[in-house]
Amino acid sequence: MTSKPTVAILGPGGIGGLLAALLSRAGHRVVCLAREGTAEVLRRDGIQVRSGQFGDFGAAVEADTELREPVDVCLITVKHTTLDAALTRVPPAVLGDALVVPLLNGVEHPASLRTRYVPELVAPATIRVESTRVQGGDGEGVVIEHGSPFTEVDLAGAATVRPRLDALASALTGAGVTARVVDDETAALWAKMAFLAPFALLTTRYGVPIGEVRTRCRAELEALVAETAEVARACGAPADPAGSLARYDLFPAAAKSSMQRDAEAGRALELDAIGGALLRAAERHAVAVPVAARLVKELGGAGA
Repeated sequence: MTSKPTVAILGPGGIGGLLAALLSRAGHRVVCLAREGTAEVLRRDGIQVRSGQFGDFGAAVEADTELREPVDVCLITVKHTTLDAALTRVPPAVLGDALVVPLLNGVEHPASLRTRYVPELVAPATIRVESTRVQGGDGEGVVIEHGSPFTEVDLAGAATVRPRLDALASALTGAGVTARVVDDETAALWAKMAFLAPFALLTTRYGVPIGEVRTRCRAELEALVAETAEVARACGAPADPAGSLARYDLFPAAAKSSMQRDAEAGRALELDAIGGALLRAAERHAVAVPVAARLVKELGGAGA
């Protein structure tokens, strides 16, 4: 991988659009893969970013409905609810030996992706950011609102692709993202899950931002953090419930989870990928998670 890798981004939404714009601004060739209406707007108008951390700027990107040539890396930034359909835009034969880097919520997707692409080239990543696409597609420009004062990415993968992961981390860092390569994929995925699940389930269930959750629902938040930490440990990952609570307290009070935003917009929820996966892992390891189970059921995921 060169110092300026060519990057395909499947799903130029809040996360994918932000990373696409940052990488393009840093001089990388970026190809966004999306449905035709969005691809047309991207080719014509590029991406506009509004960010306290990075400033307000526009970035030109290439765009298509599917990948038609090899690239160095493909970032997968769609929602779980649209993953299967979206993957048809990235034919394995065209992808070649590119890194496949999913930045998806949950913990179960790497195994699924490894049945479609070269297993050792699938390098899961986690991202900590609040970023939303507020306009986009079918005649409207693509506008990304980046609300968090941080954008942090952890990359994990097979030892054989470590130099390529280091190069990708360097590219992301050069674009302004705090990026690092970590050794333990399970630990990375569960560190994100242990933070995300309480955040997503509680903000969505009660329809309030994190500031109200951490005050009005403090006992429930603490119980849910403890449950997810216990499941993470059972899955072989370290857990830091006190650290998670401290991070919630540092979050901007108005921050909302992506699941909450989906609920507000009437979109399908990633409930199975987050809450369902948590319950399945808890069942496998015989960990009691009564608060999580109740919230998933109340959100419509009974039997998830």
